[in-house]
Amino acid sequence: MTDEHLRAVRARFDERAGEYDDSAMHRALAAEVAAFAEVRPGSDVLDVATGTGLVLRSLRDARAGARLTGVDLSPGMLAVARERLPEAAFIEADATALPILDATVDVVICVTGMHLFPDPAAAIAEWARVLRPGGRAVTATFGRMDPAAHGGGHGAAQPPAYPTRHDLFETPELLAAAVAPAGFAVARHAWWTSGADRILLAELTR
Repeated sequence: MTDEHLRAVRARFDERAGEYDDSAMHRALAAEVAAFAEVRPGSDVLDVATGTGLVLRSLRDARAGARLTGVDLSPGMLAVARERLPEAAFIEADATALPILDATVDVVICVTGMHLFPDPAAAIAEWARVLRPGGRAVTATFGRMDPAAHGGGHGAAQPPAYPTRHDLFETPELLAAAVAPAGFAVARHAWWTSGADRILLAELTR
């Protein structure tokens, strides 16, 4: 990420860290993604843009039996994640330069984070690098977003301090085009709604 973009995203999510889990939508989406991911026992799971670790906590609560790692650029969000899920590993890092060895991950998860990346192609290429042969990625992207329901610079009353690119991932077809250069295809997808939000869940395979 560019330094300016990274600083703006980090600052905004540091600001939101203490209240992020208060959102019923965030909690419900995390549980939905954990179920959709169908993680097998013994899998190594990497949650990119993990935030407060909500998805990883949902996997723990579902007794997925996986080894859990989360990466995020916000130290504030990661502090919450470490407190609430001490059994997982959490790493502060840029999504386009993951400090993860090649071919060591079975499932990469990224929930409502792709629109924040200034270089989505670089982030997606990192997923391909860290996944083992036969590994998969699971994503959740906004097909439609309710600006009034989301802080963090996404509402009309508070313009973003950084660019966002929801338009790249709004449909299965657009998502497929975005991930194809890294060798991924959309293997399956589902839609999940919460109020005016409509979320595209997708499994990507290579």
